[in-house]
Amino acid sequence: MAALRWGVMGTARIATEKVVPALGHARDCEVVAITSRDPGTAREAASRLGIPRDHGTYADLLADAEVDAVYIPLPNHLHGEWAIAAARAGKHVLCEKPLALTSADAQRMVDEAHAAGVTFMEAFMYRLHPSWERARDLVASGRIGALQAVHTWFSYYNDDPANIRNIAEAGGGALLDLGCYGVNVARMLFGAEPSDVEGAMITEPALGVDTTTSAVLCFDDDGVATLTCSTRAKPDQYVTIHGTEGRIHVELPFNIPPDRPTRVHLSTGKGLPALETPETFEFAGVSPYTVQGERFARAVLDGTGVPIPAGDGVANMRVLERIVAAAQ
Repeated sequence: MAALRWGVMGTARIATEKVVPALGHARDCEVVAITSRDPGTAREAASRLGIPRDHGTYADLLADAEVDAVYIPLPNHLHGEWAIAAARAGKHVLCEKPLALTSADAQRMVDEAHAAGVTFMEAFMYRLHPSWERARDLVASGRIGALQAVHTWFSYYNDDPANIRNIAEAGGGALLDLGCYGVNVARMLFGAEPSDVEGAMITEPALGVDTTTSAVLCFDDDGVATLTCSTRAKPDQYVTIHGTEGRIHVELPFNIPPDRPTRVHLSTGKGLPALETPETFEFAGVSPYTVQGERFARAVLDGTGVPIPAGDGVANMRVLERIVAAAQ
């Protein structure tokens, strides 16, 4: 197999504006097909994006013998059904986050992929960007001493009741859309699952979804992580990592732009970080979706493990469920 041939299951903006163009620049990747609920939409997207084939149904794409792997950007409540169908069709699966609406459904997705012998990964693309590789290395090498706390904020403003992110049945709400990142960052940096979880939610009764959620994750005696996510606040995002001897600040940690440099700041002085000049690591613009596609493709083509193990998505979902339970 010279390159991994991708089929895209949906025409969501993340697919047509970010992932498909990024895969076009990725080594060992070729987008060969796309589908949509509306055949006309699939046809238009294929023409606009230069994709050779369009399919009128999701099932038709899965029956395409020239598709090796599928990318699933569907609404959250459809992830499980179509990831399992893809695995049973022998397709490798890259599925958007969160994997499902429950950890039980997420586990079924992973089990089906394993049974089918296909590669499966949750699309937490940020983890593979060079800025995050450096941030993790700074923590692991002890540049900030012993890790004590991780603080995450992620927000945007969206009060449109018709938007999929505000529809409860589709898996909408701030926690599933944004909070999953904060949970993922904390688990990644501490390299463990939280021993205790606390949560608080502001919900919009008319919609049945959370609009602002905060959580505290305790990692035994190793430290704590706090996260706040909101769909009713000015767009913003940051991650700050605190240790006994320093602090790391990650600019634009999640929606990492492909066309401008990004930076990670390290403060290790004796005083307040705001009063010192940090050591800054700058990274040239690169799409995390391109890196993600390349890493996934190499895992399939070389028969090696994916950079984010399939079970990690299940574990992330379990923590999200614990936050919901704690907030009720």
